[in-house]
Amino acid sequence: MNNKTVYFILLLFLFGLLLNGCAIIGSPVINNIPTVDSVDLERYAGLWYEIASLPTWFARSLVCVTATYNLQKDGKIEVINQGYQGSPDGKLNKINGTAWVPNPDEPGQLRVSFFPLFSSPYNIILLDENYSYAVVAGNNFKFLWILSRTPQMDQNTYDSLIQQAEAWGFEVEKIEITPQICFNG
Repeated sequence: MNNKTVYFILLLFLFGLLLNGCAIIGSPVINNIPTVDSVDLERYAGLWYEIASLPTWFARSLVCVTATYNLQKDGKIEVINQGYQGSPDGKLNKINGTAWVPNPDEPGQLRVSFFPLFSSPYNIILLDENYSYAVVAGNNFKFLWILSRTPQMDQNTYDSLIQQAEAWGFEVEKIEITPQICFNG
């Protein structure tokens, strides 16, 4: 193996640890925030726009970020996350993965995997009855995404989601709005 291969394997390993929360010492696990009681995966499937998130190194400077979920015949979900580096003309960053519900009694607690042998929590902590917006967290207070079926979200709805996130203990002052400049008509 050459040095680039070793570096890449090490990077994947560290990325998996980071997503699983193992590498984040001192981050509280989200055990006081319940996930939603029910999720109709057929309704959840489809295109979601990232409205805002706590910044992550793996999505730094991305615009027009979307997540597409496609329900498969085996009950798993194909996940396609993508965004453009810096501007709509920037390099497309895209990653495919698989999500699943490990425990049918906890339908809001999914696992997602983008690399073999590593999976991360995908906790749906808010989902409106029309499936028009969702709030998703990892297993600690470092990961939070606000998703919408449309590229823009009503300001009152956004403000109420931020207030709820703050009440749960997220550092809302660090949340960054995701530019959805690719979808303005």
